[in-house]
Amino acid sequence: MTKLLGTIIGYFMLSSLLAQPAKSLLNTKDSSSKFTDSIRSLPPLEVRSVRANENSPFAKTNLNKDAIAAVNFGQDLPFLLQSTPSVVVHSDAGMGVGYTGIRIRGTDATRINVTLNGIPYNDAESMGTYFVDLPDFGSSIGSVQIQRGVGTSTNGSGAFGATLNLATNSYHPEKYVSIQSSVGSFNSVKNTLNLGTGLLNQHFTLDGRISGITSDGYIDRAKSNLKSFYVSGTYWGDNSSLRFNIFSGWEKTYQAWYGVPEELLSTTRTYNPAGTEKTGTPYQNQTDNYQQTHYQVFYNKQISKKLAWNTAFFLTRGKGYYEEYKAEANLQEYFSTAPKMIQDIVRRKWLDNNFYGQIASLVYEEGKNKIILGGGWNTYDGLHYGRLPYLAIAQVNKESNYYYNNAIKKDFNSYVKWNYQINKSLNSFVDLQYRSVTHNMYGFDHNADLTIKRNFNFINPKAGITYTKNKTTYYSSIAIANKEPNRDDFEAGLTEQPKAESLMDLETGFTTKYAAFEWGANFYWMNYKDQLVLTGKINDVGSYTRVNVPRSYRMGIELEQSWKINKQWSNSSNITFSSNKIESFTEYFDDYDNGGQVSILHKNTTISLSPAITAAHILNYSIRPNWKIYVTSKYVGKQYLDNTQNESRILKAYYLQNISTQIQLTQKAKWSAQLQLHANNIFNKLYEPNGYTYSYLYGGTVTTSNNYYPMAGRNYWLSIQIDIK
Repeated sequence: MTKLLGTIIGYFMLSSLLAQPAKSLLNTKDSSSKFTDSIRSLPPLEVRSVRANENSPFAKTNLNKDAIAAVNFGQDLPFLLQSTPSVVVHSDAGMGVGYTGIRIRGTDATRINVTLNGIPYNDAESMGTYFVDLPDFGSSIGSVQIQRGVGTSTNGSGAFGATLNLATNSYHPEKYVSIQSSVGSFNSVKNTLNLGTGLLNQHFTLDGRISGITSDGYIDRAKSNLKSFYVSGTYWGDNSSLRFNIFSGWEKTYQAWYGVPEELLSTTRTYNPAGTEKTGTPYQNQTDNYQQTHYQVFYNKQISKKLAWNTAFFLTRGKGYYEEYKAEANLQEYFSTAPKMIQDIVRRKWLDNNFYGQIASLVYEEGKNKIILGGGWNTYDGLHYGRLPYLAIAQVNKESNYYYNNAIKKDFNSYVKWNYQINKSLNSFVDLQYRSVTHNMYGFDHNADLTIKRNFNFINPKAGITYTKNKTTYYSSIAIANKEPNRDDFEAGLTEQPKAESLMDLETGFTTKYAAFEWGANFYWMNYKDQLVLTGKINDVGSYTRVNVPRSYRMGIELEQSWKINKQWSNSSNITFSSNKIESFTEYFDDYDNGGQVSILHKNTTISLSPAITAAHILNYSIRPNWKIYVTSKYVGKQYLDNTQNESRILKAYYLQNISTQIQLTQKAKWSAQLQLHANNIFNKLYEPNGYTYSYLYGGTVTTSNNYYPMAGRNYWLSIQIDIK
């Protein structure tokens, strides 16, 4: 890994030095540089290339650093975004610390494209996003853009519900030190140190952060111990910049991903079955352990007033395991050399992966035209293996692997985007992307001999128009996206391999802006072909995997408003009404009486975990200039746990209210101090935003088991922040 990183950086540095004029490298005292602070403060090209601008015909939400900081007191990144339109968040541990998740328009994180400074973040195999691997990343973010729907072309896995672009590459010309300490319910503690040198010798900046978060969690034993750091150094030339980022996160969390059985919700809603296979007290080290480190190198070049170029190389290094106690295991199922015996064991399932690649973009702006050529390539090399670390059997070496398989995924994409200002009021947008994906999988955990080699080639076109008249902007767009299956989908026999999914997304809406009032509406229709969904079917190798359903759709309207009533009062709100349907699919469940599975045909049913209504409201009141109060409300409608639309398998609707107060304790020329108090779920609502279900036939009766992930009732966070200039 070190050799690979050194080769990439060495090649990049050499090409960058050769590309720069000699004067730019030697002149460190020229304060009249053409590359002014105002230019440096613009979002970098790697972000502008993948983000939608003001004239782009897509539904989007932008959050700046201040908006993020106002809610960043200790919870994971999804919880910082929960008041944005069409968003539902959840947490395994019930507190927003540790493993958390986000759904936008009902689509989960495997269908949400996430980039960090334009670089893909989604796990290349599962396509999920595990923000637990980047603890307190919100403290390093300068801005966030959420695009709902397909959105513009980006890097990484295709967006099938939304795009989430996170940017840290900000310009900080002034030196700073910021210390934040938070304490919360369930012994939760967060400590963060941010600091920056400001602009040194007119050309250098260095920014850094170190964070630690611990929490006992709301769910029994759902402890989290999270650590992270972030370092970014930049050389600012006359018309170019060179930046190196390294950031890393380490997490140890007690497993809380099994959920709470429905029959225990009313009596023991914090129950955690993890580790309970051990007789007596639960196994104490039933934990997930993982470290992920990111290396990013960026080079931006302003070639002329009309032309700019950017490239970046990256390496993401991840390694870790989860440990679990298994009672009465048959050792010969793990190692053929083991003697015939049944005993309790502890096993570890390891991941050891490298994800590396490059992104690049060329931006041309002249008159009415703005053209972006961009794309990138990446390779994922993921090793999966399992061990029994404490096994004391002479015939088995404890360092031996009871499974060992590798997977390599290669992804290449290129795109061209063209904005054309037809006249003063009318703007057109065209976006065409080509993407090629190659999977090579050499065995699976439960099927070591299954080898999969698949290739996918996608064309993803997008087009739209934006029309502005007076204070109102109207827009309409059509976008097509295609998406490959994830690793688990491929764990079927060669006769039941999944197909790629396709999506056509139509969006149309408007926004009207006045000095103190803004409102808008967006209508969307997302029509899926061959969407992969869980049906309960067992494939030909005995695993439950997703199945392609021919037709399904998501349709809805998103309404937003914000109003600054006067100097003291302001508010903002959003509400989404939607219909999310599968036209036809067959449900399967196990038949323990006769063997095999029972099937039931369903038509026009609601897609699982897709509420028909989501809404949020934020009311701000300034008691004094240095004392503010925020009242945040969130409503999420009823959700079905599976795709059968069965009323006995639901998540009930819930309505929450949080109150926060922010007090500026002191404001001096050289330093300031701020106190924040957050009271979440102030009415102590018992609710579950996530869960799963399965059914089976036994004794002539169909039994359904529902399992839920409860959230904490009333809970608090107290935070103090000191900023030194």
